[in-house]
Amino acid sequence: MKSKISNFCRRYEQIISVILIGMVALIIWKILSLFYEPYILPSPGEVGIRFKKILGTRGLLAGHFFTTFFEAVAGFLLAALVALPLSYLLARNPLLDRLITPLVVAMQAIPIVALAPLLVIWFGFGITSKVLIAAMTSFFPMLTNGVVGLRETDPRLKELLIIMGATKREIFLELEVPSALPVLFGGMRMGLTLSVIGAVVGEFSGAGKGLGYLVYFARGTFDTPLIFVALLVLAAIGIGFYLLISKLESWVMPWKQSGR
Repeated sequence: MKSKISNFCRRYEQIISVILIGMVALIIWKILSLFYEPYILPSPGEVGIRFKKILGTRGLLAGHFFTTFFEAVAGFLLAALVALPLSYLLARNPLLDRLITPLVVAMQAIPIVALAPLLVIWFGFGITSKVLIAAMTSFFPMLTNGVVGLRETDPRLKELLIIMGATKREIFLELEVPSALPVLFGGMRMGLTLSVIGAVVGEFSGAGKGLGYLVYFARGTFDTPLIFVALLVLAAIGIGFYLLISKLESWVMPWKQSGR
């Protein structure tokens, strides 16, 4: 019986941790709300009532949710499509690394909040600008982690495979990719979570739909419970993305799980 409980806890430790932390945060939130007016810090119950109200308003919350969800996922996929191949080129070509890395760092140094209005002007108030902003937010961690992961390949193992007659393709698939996977997944986990921030920043800069727009609208009407509803949904998206990448990591790298 003890072993079954232990195996269950080990298998779902991340989900259990999220639930426990959420319960503690909920208790602290409830206690703090006793000392403030509802328009400053509404109680969990008041936020729950507001959530139920907007949930029953003809799919209003679902529409905002799926808009931000799509923008974040599309932005992440676009960033991964560019960052992962580019990270391989930078890791294997020092000259290209010296040329491109300063430009990437310079772009990363510009706050996305300052860059978002410009992208909205260039690409309009539609979903394209939001996807691009989400992609730019998640691009840098995936690129840097990809470069670091590929450069950490043990050169002695690479020399051994070359001596054994392995081709470049075999070395890449059987050595470089597996050795870089832990770092790559770290970058993907961070990138997918940050893409939600990028989508929301884009919606702040100009949108008619999305959870970021919902926060902006609620702020203008001093609807603090609605702000908390949007923030909690955003937090749920971020946690869901994080757990999704972690699950994918355990599926792709079962040896990491067995080594615990």
